[in-house]
Amino acid sequence: MKTITVGEREIRAAVTMGEAIEAVRRGFVDLVGGEFEMPTRTALRDGQFLVMSAHHRSTASAMFKTLSVNFARRPAIAGTVIWSETGRLDQLVADAGAVTALRTGAVVGVATDLLAPPEAGRLTLIGAGGQAPDQVRAVHAVRPLRQLTVVDADARRARALVGTLESELPGVELRTVSDAEAAVRTAEIVCCATNATSPLFPASALPAHVHVNAIGAFRPTMRELPDELLADSTVVVDELDAILAESGEIIHALEAGAVTKDALTELGTALTATAPSPASPAAHGNRTVFKSVGVAAQDWALAHLLADKFLP
Repeated sequence: MKTITVGEREIRAAVTMGEAIEAVRRGFVDLVGGEFEMPTRTALRDGQFLVMSAHHRSTASAMFKTLSVNFARRPAIAGTVIWSETGRLDQLVADAGAVTALRTGAVVGVATDLLAPPEAGRLTLIGAGGQAPDQVRAVHAVRPLRQLTVVDADARRARALVGTLESELPGVELRTVSDAEAAVRTAEIVCCATNATSPLFPASALPAHVHVNAIGAFRPTMRELPDELLADSTVVVDELDAILAESGEIIHALEAGAVTKDALTELGTALTATAPSPASPAAHGNRTVFKSVGVAAQDWALAHLLADKFLP
């Protein structure tokens, strides 16, 4: 029996964003198809320690992820992903920070490809932390960008992110600003990747036609989006049970009566609709929202890619 360990550099070298997006897309199709045994993740110390697991029935494979979260350190996310199969003895252990960033970017790519207008190319990204680069890469993979505006209270961090991405975005207009409300006014796509506990902008600041991704808030005490936006948009979520347990903005909007559970469409359902569904590009309204807290099927999808590449 061998245990193969792969770090961040090896993961980044082995997996392209396009591959990650397609793997996560297939994962959500399998999730809605009943292929996964996937308990809601365990959160300890109010989400500072997280444990996630998923068993994929048809491949007899499983993924187990443990991580710690501390926004005061760099990187904020650290831990391990373990891949195991009944059909072979070898196991893979991967860096959880890299896997989490890739799969979180990838699911935004899947949702943006489904929900954003085909011509959308102006992205406003709010939050320049560890998840931010892969948010931009994923959106750019499915909607080639013309303009990127990065919003962060720390101007140096925003400039550093732009510097990191500059070589990957030739010909794209790159800007950094500190005012989120002003920055979203002309956006066609908005990505929120913060640890905010109150909405980042009022719904009235957004254009009439816009797609919004929100991936930062993963505890009931956290919120990035206002109730009014959720009430006035087609809302797609990664997985309903996880959202109802962990998404502060959805929980708040439900309690306020701004939305109902029936108005929330799971991503897998939207992807597999054979006719225009409430979340399909043919049926959605002027504003669409994708809310994700992250589910283990995403981590399984990335771990499956890595197992195929690194295990004998």
